[in-house]
Amino acid sequence: MPGSGLRWLSANGAEPPVRVVDADDRMSANRAHRLVTRGTGLLWRGDFHQARQLLNALARRLRRPPQHTSSMAEAFFHQRQEQARKARALSLVLVRVEPDHVLALRRAPDVSSACRDVYGPADAPYAVPLRELLGVIGAQEWRRKGVPVPALGARIHPHYGVFAPTRSEYVDLVADAPLPPTRTAFDIGTGTGVLAAVLARRGVARVVAADNSARAIRCVDDNARRLGLAERIHPLQTDIFPPGRAQLVVCNPPWIPARPHSSLDHAVYDPENRMLLGFLGGLAAHLHPGGEGWLILSDLAERLGLRTRADLLNAVHRAGLRVIGRSDTAARHPKASAPGDPLHAVRAAEIISLWRLAPSEWLKRGHLRTSRSRARARPICANRKGDTCKSRSW
Repeated sequence: MPGSGLRWLSANGAEPPVRVVDADDRMSANRAHRLVTRGTGLLWRGDFHQARQLLNALARRLRRPPQHTSSMAEAFFHQRQEQARKARALSLVLVRVEPDHVLALRRAPDVSSACRDVYGPADAPYAVPLRELLGVIGAQEWRRKGVPVPALGARIHPHYGVFAPTRSEYVDLVADAPLPPTRTAFDIGTGTGVLAAVLARRGVARVVAADNSARAIRCVDDNARRLGLAERIHPLQTDIFPPGRAQLVVCNPPWIPARPHSSLDHAVYDPENRMLLGFLGGLAAHLHPGGEGWLILSDLAERLGLRTRADLLNAVHRAGLRVIGRSDTAARHPKASAPGDPLHAVRAAEIISLWRLAPSEWLKRGHLRTSRSRARARPICANRKGDTCKSRSW
């Protein structure tokens, strides 16, 4: 790292600062604010708890009043820009970590195990953003305790950098959807493997859990063993699809067509709908005759004006697919009920859908037929949270 002689590490892809100055307990929050807003890194050499307090003070000073915007799309992009600006400034508070991941600051916790999980072995000192280090510490606690998943009756243990299944809506949709006769299923963009686990628990003998992230593949392997499903779940690192065909191919792609700002953002933001379109475009070639593709997708992008329903249906049609059913559920995440969020209105109305897809050609050949009876699906109506309504078929 320039000016410090230290190696730079960031699992989030943060860039090292061009200029670095030493900082300790004597530095005021106002001076720290002036420095980080100019792009200067602060290499902290004081008390660990004081460094955390400085981060909090900087976060308060970096807030800006909301701007008037003419559309939800404009409000969304403004919010993203502000988040990126704040994240960059806060990432400039740095700490030095010694070999074997020893944090030699006063009142510092033992971070060696958490850092080893994320960064691997360390035989030389390095610098890392304090904010990222706090995330690494918190992630280890999440990994140890796990996240309860009611549809599984068990916990999923997320690894650092792998999106945690803290929202149950999309998991419940997969748990309740009518399951076609399925011996082999593909879970595309598996993440923690939560959907693969749901399918395995529903009786699918072989689930290939595919992801392009090595961290995700390690996470799936860990969760499959913890759940006693290692013989059924087969993690595979690949771009989108694994080789071969399956009776069921499931995908919960990133929901928002926008550029990610960090590695974890890739679970939420899909530039130019690349993964969505890649899944739709390759689905028919990876289905056995009579099989189905399940696309789990929020309509938040539509409500923000970033994609229209016509865009989605046209993409389905261009891929040679047809919608044979759909189940909906209302969003239940905390932001849906947080009036302080500038995007509260659209988040509160958000609907997550499971789209059942099949190649149009198969319908002509009689490989499958649509059904208007969806006895197992119990989606929540968009207009009355808590009520149930029938799934829809087209």
